[in-house]
Amino acid sequence: MYSPHGICLLWEPELIWLHVVSDALIALAYFSIPFALAIFVTKRRDLKFGWVYWSFAFFILACGLTHILSIYTLWVPVYGIEGLVKAATAVASIVTAGMLWPLLPELLTIPSPFELRQAREALREQEMKGRDSEHLLQQFRQAQQALRESMARLTAVVETAVDGFILIDARGRILLFNPACERLFGYRAEEVFHENVKMLMPQTYSLHHDDYIRNFLRTGERKIIGIGREVIGLRKDGSTFPMDLSVGEAKQDGESIFVGIIHDLTGRKQTEEQLRQAQKMEMVGQLSGGIAHDFNNLLTVIVGNAEHLGEQLKSRQDLQRIAGDICQAGERGAELTQRLLAFSRRQLLQPRAVDCHELLESMHKLLRRTLRENIEIEIAPNPEPILAFADRAQLESSVLNLALNAQDAMPDGGHLTLSTGVASLDDHYQSLHPEIEAGEYAMIAVTDDGVGMTAEVAARAFEPFYTTKEVGKGSGLGLSMVYGFAKQSNGYVSIYSEAGLGTTVRIYLPNVAASGQEPLDQISAEEESVPRGHETILVAEDDPFVRSSVIQRIESLGYGVVAAVNGHDALLKLRANPDVDLLFTDIVMPGGMSGWDLADLARQIRPGLPVVFSSGYALEMLAQQGHLSAKSIILIKPYRKAELAERLRQALTANLPA
Repeated sequence: MYSPHGICLLWEPELIWLHVVSDALIALAYFSIPFALAIFVTKRRDLKFGWVYWSFAFFILACGLTHILSIYTLWVPVYGIEGLVKAATAVASIVTAGMLWPLLPELLTIPSPFELRQAREALREQEMKGRDSEHLLQQFRQAQQALRESMARLTAVVETAVDGFILIDARGRILLFNPACERLFGYRAEEVFHENVKMLMPQTYSLHHDDYIRNFLRTGERKIIGIGREVIGLRKDGSTFPMDLSVGEAKQDGESIFVGIIHDLTGRKQTEEQLRQAQKMEMVGQLSGGIAHDFNNLLTVIVGNAEHLGEQLKSRQDLQRIAGDICQAGERGAELTQRLLAFSRRQLLQPRAVDCHELLESMHKLLRRTLRENIEIEIAPNPEPILAFADRAQLESSVLNLALNAQDAMPDGGHLTLSTGVASLDDHYQSLHPEIEAGEYAMIAVTDDGVGMTAEVAARAFEPFYTTKEVGKGSGLGLSMVYGFAKQSNGYVSIYSEAGLGTTVRIYLPNVAASGQEPLDQISAEEESVPRGHETILVAEDDPFVRSSVIQRIESLGYGVVAAVNGHDALLKLRANPDVDLLFTDIVMPGGMSGWDLADLARQIRPGLPVVFSSGYALEMLAQQGHLSAKSIILIKPYRKAELAERLRQALTANLPA
């Protein structure tokens, strides 16, 4: 009776109300869900796929409406409307489902709260790691900065070190070559990089170098690594020099590398040799002095008894002549012992101020009578008084001895030149000749154009009884007497000689300062203000010690230097170095090419090239050889650094364009 159209429910009231109540509750629930979704979507503007929520709201609202119509049709038969609503609901459900499935993968990518918590934990952990990484990065940056500063300090030490530093790998290839090595070996760093270090060794060492490294890497046997020893280095120009080599080993990327520290022993060897020579001369002098003293006692007895015997044998002329010969031989022996005493510096001297030029002038007549007629004697003029503090008689005897030696060196005649001057022997000269003190000296030079001496003969010329003359033509005491007299007078004697060209012997004696002469401190101040330059100078000098000294002094003036060992080498260097601005050459060099010849050939290659000559001969001797001209710039050895600087600037500025 309550549901006239409830035929499908058998008109049972309990069943009908069950459906009514159930459909009403379902509809109420369905109607509440869209409102909740609408409120949620409205409040959450950041939701992705918001339109999906509105689609679900419409779908659920349609579902709730179908349940209302299910109740309504129990009383009112609006089955058509109900069908239409169900059809609309079916369409909404199909559309919603069809739109939902393609969105499902994207919906699944939306993190869940658990995943969000995990992400937050991961972010916190990553943040902590980031802070640790930043701390490690900061520590790394600090370590890099410390390493850069350490490398900068190490580089500064290596670059400015006086000693050479070489770094090589396990195959002997050069990895580091500091400026000191460039000066020692004559190579530029880029010329030796990745080359085998054997190129810096003479053949004696280079043949076994690689075998030694391989043996060390295989067995660890040390012959020089960590020990050091004295070896020989090979320069680019082919010359050699003694050096002290210390080698250490390190590891780089698991491989051995070796660092070598090189100390040039050239100066020390030269000083040791000069010291040995001085000690030898000192010992020979002491021995000679003792012999002369005892020999004089014997001669006194011999001469005295011979004179007495001669007086007793007046009736026997033949025996009296024999006694006279004994006396003459004894007197000659006394002269020899006097020279021995001079060499041993035990003679009695009476030094005073002696005008050197006046002394030579006064000896001119004596020399003219003493020497052969085919010897031309010239005394170089010098208007300035040069006063030496020495014994005049012994000085005259020394000059006479040198003149006689010069005569013997010119058997076919020649020129003998005597000159005077003031020589300033500085600390650099003293470093080469430790037996002499630096300072100003009065100088007398005796120059001949005779046969000259070899280097070996010149080195022994002052030794007593050493002579190259034939037996009976010389005692070997002439130069030794001059040497002893100069040393006893607090002076020095030097020899400059070339075989076949002649000899210059210089006697240096303490200088008595004349009026107007510059004091030593003023000279020192002038040397500090010497003119400097930046040009490149080609130095041609055959003597390795002199060459090293000249290069050091020229470089200290700011110039660049290209070194050559002789004239032929100098021409090769001149062609290879177009930036050479001046040629500095010794006049006498081996190889058949003199400094004059070198200058002529160099000016054919480079017209107008400035040239400064250097020689141990006196200027007068060079003039007699016919090479000296008014335009020649010549430095006479020894010379001061200030004079070297002046001559270099003079030559360079004379060739500058007006």
